[in-house]
Amino acid sequence: MKEALYYKKLKENKVQCLLCPHFCLIKNNQVGKCNIRKNNEGILYSLSYNHLLAINLDNIEKKPLYHFLPGTKTFSIGMAGCNLKCLNCQNWELSQRGYDNLQTKETTSSE
Repeated sequence: MKEALYYKKLKENKVQCLLCPHFCLIKNNQVGKCNIRKNNEGILYSLSYNHLLAINLDNIEKKPLYHFLPGTKTFSIGMAGCNLKCLNCQNWELSQRGYDNLQTKETTSSE
């Protein structure tokens, strides 16, 4: 686990995550709405850091980019966790499961 960025330490080993507009107040040994930021003894950790679920080279036309470099490719990655609950999300099986329920591959920038 890697210590997360963008959080505030509070009393009684609680933390407040500042990464998204939910500003989750997270008690010790609990996770935020995204299920990937966990409070451990008053320190917020990112459970998904360096752990990718999907790696793919996609056609740019697959992305929501209007007339941006037609005919080229884009490098796509996916990680666990999302703080949104969008209807008809194409990635809900990955984004809405808790981190503990996913098979991930630890990845470094050299790979």
